[in-house]
Amino acid sequence: MTQNEEGTAPEPASTTAELKIRVTEFVRTRVTPLEPVLDAGGPAAAEALRGLRAAAKEAGLWALPLPAELGGQGLDLARYALLAEAEGASDHGPAALGSAPLLDATMLWRHGSDRIRALYPRRLTAGELRACYAMTDPDTPGTDPYLTATRAEEQADGSWILSGRKWFTSHAAEADLVTVLARTDGRPGDRTGLSLLVVPTSAPGFRVVRELPVLGASGQWEIAFDRVPVAADHLLGERGQALAIAAERLQLGRTLRCLRWLGQAQRAFDLMCERVNSRTGSRGPLGSHQLVQSHVFESLLALRTTRPLVHEAVAGISAGRDAHVEVGLAKVAAARMLQQVADAAIQIHGAAGLGPDTPLPALYRTGRTARILDGPDELHITGVARRVLRGYGG
Repeated sequence: MTQNEEGTAPEPASTTAELKIRVTEFVRTRVTPLEPVLDAGGPAAAEALRGLRAAAKEAGLWALPLPAELGGQGLDLARYALLAEAEGASDHGPAALGSAPLLDATMLWRHGSDRIRALYPRRLTAGELRACYAMTDPDTPGTDPYLTATRAEEQADGSWILSGRKWFTSHAAEADLVTVLARTDGRPGDRTGLSLLVVPTSAPGFRVVRELPVLGASGQWEIAFDRVPVAADHLLGERGQALAIAAERLQLGRTLRCLRWLGQAQRAFDLMCERVNSRTGSRGPLGSHQLVQSHVFESLLALRTTRPLVHEAVAGISAGRDAHVEVGLAKVAAARMLQQVADAAIQIHGAAGLGPDTPLPALYRTGRTARILDGPDELHITGVARRVLRGYGG
């Protein structure tokens, strides 16, 4: 048995198994029944989320993967990965259980100034603040951050004036602070000169421009920075080092999303199998039809072959290795798999799978958008191929 960083023995595997059961039950009985309210947004959704968070804290399930020094429960990635599928079976699971701020809180803690570390990470972990991450400018390919035109001009006292726009920024309308990719040196297209700044959304000049529904669903926003003042100590990391920090965030973030997509695909698969076993038509039970059996088989095959790829990415990140190939493979496979399994489940449900009485339309929408957001399939395919081929060079 290995030791953790504090020098104490980690909890036994059975504890993780018990936690997974508890997380699964919490999401199934507490979160999923409230999905229609949470999806609709507004005051009712905010109230429902507050209630879920209070229940998660009371149940001892709050902030499981957040560092203990920030007020979380300190599960390392390898252990949390065993719970993340269950937590992510609902899009609202991470927010309800307090794991949603993992990327922002750890990024600010690792790379922030003393003031940033004092102001934000612990409050994010406690659920007192919400953060978002703004990387892509409108009409600028997210796959090419060097074209970023959002700009921060340094002032004589070391502070910054930030101007520009960002879009497809998740949960920006409810956020208390936003981490912004901006050009602090050079011109758009230069391969240097990009930095990250932490901006409270209460700052003068910050503005929510509009909501950007994704296939009809809310949650993405376009935001503007009209000469927003940013304190000198709100530069994240070193000037010009944004992409190194962003790469660290993206590898972990993509892997976490893959784990959650596995949970959502398993949910779609379970709904499909329940439908197959409960429906009988004039030609006999639905499960007796070979084409239906084919949907079940292909979906199970997709799930079972994708899961090891995702956990291989988890293992690489946990070991501190360069996991670009593993993360790229996992991201493409998991996004395709979720779309495939949700599509099969909709097909088995027929017209009922298209309507509001099941979560299948939302699960399919997540799978389809997953193939573009967080890097389109093509980006990961070419990136992985180039890395593999370099290994065969002379």
